[in-house]
Amino acid sequence: MARIKLGMVGGGNDAFIGGVHRIAARIDDRFELVAGALSSTPEKARASGEALGLPRIYDDFKAMAIREARLKDGIDAVSIVTPNHMHYAAANEFLKRGIHVICDKPLTSTLADAKKLVKAVEKSDALFVLTHNYTGYPMVRQAREMVAAGEIGKVRVVQVEYPQDWLTVEQDFKQAEWRTDPKRSGAGGSTGDIGTHAHNLACFVTGLTVEALAADLDAFVPGRQVDDNGHVMLRFAGGAKGMLWCSQVAPGNENALRLRVYGDKGGLEWAQEDPNYLWHTPFGEPKRLITRNGAGAGDAAAKMSRIPPGHPEGYLEGFANIYSEAADAIEAHRDGATSDALYPDIQDGLRGVQFVDACVRSSARNAAWVTL
Repeated sequence: MARIKLGMVGGGNDAFIGGVHRIAARIDDRFELVAGALSSTPEKARASGEALGLPRIYDDFKAMAIREARLKDGIDAVSIVTPNHMHYAAANEFLKRGIHVICDKPLTSTLADAKKLVKAVEKSDALFVLTHNYTGYPMVRQAREMVAAGEIGKVRVVQVEYPQDWLTVEQDFKQAEWRTDPKRSGAGGSTGDIGTHAHNLACFVTGLTVEALAADLDAFVPGRQVDDNGHVMLRFAGGAKGMLWCSQVAPGNENALRLRVYGDKGGLEWAQEDPNYLWHTPFGEPKRLITRNGAGAGDAAAKMSRIPPGHPEGYLEGFANIYSEAADAIEAHRDGATSDALYPDIQDGLRGVQFVDACVRSSARNAAWVTL
């Protein structure tokens, strides 16, 4: 089957996440990158496109959307890997022309833009995929399958954390600059950048939605305009309670995303930095270790795995799994068929921005409880 023709907005020469998306799109050989508007600076966009050998290079995303929609062999989908404040404008241009969108998280920098993007998706015939890549990890799918099957019973307690240390002091390189600028990142700093990952992971695995929260946010680095640490209490629909900690000022932590879920029959524990392993503890019994592609792993995990157990498989492959699920959905859409592809969608994106908005509102009211 022919590869899906892909375009990219953002992700120029010095952009970290653009390279990640390009690798992920090619791991399973489902996509071919053929067009791009890789920078808001025309000269940089040209240089970046030429360095990648792109057949079609554009100075801006609107011109790209217009021309690609008119071409007989134009792109089928576009990856949007810009800073957050550009997500809505770029996605909207492609959605209204029927081009599928694969967008980096968070959905948008503001709740107003998130709501407008939801409407744009509803009006469009195109698909929208949000790349919360941790949902593509095999043992995350295993945990979700076990919770859905009732193996830990009714969920009571959810604890999720994502600490990092890279913003412990003021930084002046590009990735730090825009992530700490509320005009580009949005009102949430650590809450928007990594808190949304933690929130999404907790909801994805448990199948629950957050109804209310109480957040205490801080900007510990002097002069920083967005939070770099957040402690959040969560109330889920159905009665489960939770705690979320996100921090980018926790020395000794790199990408220490960790999830613990406890039900009335047992518990599960997973850590991103040791991703091939899932701990399952039935109440009153010894802990059990389930390994990726090993004994006890089910179909949901197997679908996300490529190599034998014991070999590292993680961040890039998680992204690639989202891209492969997107490819399945795009091909089914093209054929007028239904698809069982599982990926974060526009509603997941909206809930993520609602989470950030609620955290900021709550913290401004001295950690008062607020609804999403």
